[in-house]
Amino acid sequence: MQPGMSMAAVAMAHGVNANLLRRWVRDAEMSSATTVVGATSAETPKAQEAKTVFVPVSLPPLGQTAHVPDVRIELRRGPIVVTVTWPASAASECAAWMRELLR
Repeated sequence: MQPGMSMAAVAMAHGVNANLLRRWVRDAEMSSATTVVGATSAETPKAQEAKTVFVPVSLPPLGQTAHVPDVRIELRRGPIVVTVTWPASAASECAAWMRELLR
């Protein structure tokens, strides 16, 4: 990550939860700090600690997305039932429509 970049923006760009990314960064910073302290301390026998290993995962290019099923909403008001199918790619527009409908 470059200085000044938002962790949330990086996480969203790669489809990763921002809280998970923050945890990974914190863990990486803590493990590097532990390594530095361990190198400067006197050599004493220690129990072997479990090592965390980063495993790279290949992600699809940013422009290419996996097929996401449509949003399906069923509204019931008395004897009337309305079923709406909306593209998941336009979920925010669906939410705005629902807010207006339910006013």
